[in-house]
Amino acid sequence: MKRRSFLAGAAAAAGASALPGPAIAQGRAEWRLVMPWPKNTPGVAVNAQRFADRVGAASGGRLAIKVFGAGELVPPFESLDAVMRGVADIGHGTPYYWANKSKALHFFTTVPFGLTATELAAWIYFGDGQALWDEVYAQFGLKGFYAGNSGVQAGGWFRKEIKTLSDLKGLKFRIAGLGGEVMRRLGVTTVLTPPGEIGPAMASGAIDAAEWVGPWNDLAFGLYRTAKFYYLPAFHEPGPALEVFVNRARFEALAPDLQEIVKAVASATANETLADFQRHNIESLDPLLTQHGVELRQFADEIVAALGKTTLEVLNEFATGDALTARVHASYMAFLRKANRYNTVFDRKMLEMRAKVLG
Repeated sequence: MKRRSFLAGAAAAAGASALPGPAIAQGRAEWRLVMPWPKNTPGVAVNAQRFADRVGAASGGRLAIKVFGAGELVPPFESLDAVMRGVADIGHGTPYYWANKSKALHFFTTVPFGLTATELAAWIYFGDGQALWDEVYAQFGLKGFYAGNSGVQAGGWFRKEIKTLSDLKGLKFRIAGLGGEVMRRLGVTTVLTPPGEIGPAMASGAIDAAEWVGPWNDLAFGLYRTAKFYYLPAFHEPGPALEVFVNRARFEALAPDLQEIVKAVASATANETLADFQRHNIESLDPLLTQHGVELRQFADEIVAALGKTTLEVLNEFATGDALTARVHASYMAFLRKANRYNTVFDRKMLEMRAKVLG
């Protein structure tokens, strides 16, 4: 070997070793998965672990994934950056947590008064959603997969009743996504507290109100201990998605069958996660009411009208953003309008009829 070629090869090897990569031994890859949730968090972290376990089983151990909870490898909201940098190989999360990278990512989680869980899956799998999502994440060297949904979420926990718009003024409210921007424009002080810190923030008085997920997670996090008024449903999260996001170079380095396993297991996890949330939310609502003295409330018509008007203002601003975000907005909103017309005469009417029959 010529000395120049040898030195060039050695320099390349040294450069490659400077960036942490997946461990590979005898054809077996070991990936690190990071997430913004504490380990064993119902619905989210539990299904991230199931995803990892099933990839390992389906691949016969050729692709092993080690799961790190929030703060174990990187801080909760640095998960996406860690995967971009190659500190981790794969992440589990929800796209709007990374909206500082691209505002378009809101649409791949949820927007106020937007698509439900099944409608969002329809747009991603059989509409423009996945192709547009691929374009957005390609800018950051990532590949995203739809990996779950919580279904309709709760509007939040409040220490005092919210009867009028004036009751929102100055409220310190933990709220995620575009719902936070809508609330901010109505005079609310909004913060995005990491999931594991919501309970302590409520208990200390650092925040006056908080939304997290729904009865299952809210019961597990003990949010009823510091607030008794539980507003249902969420205006801002009608069907928020969960995701698996992969370092694109690491994904493309996999054998084709392993790539297909990651994709297929993400899809299976999406279906199971929604079922998991539905079952446990249904089972968890009654204990909140009968054992913990929680009082259910709904936002008044005046408040809903203001939330709706402000939401449309916020969403319309996306049409004048960067070209890719504008295309995502146009596709999502076009499908949302069609879905709304459809479900006005299908799902909603069926639920109204069922309520009359069952009481």
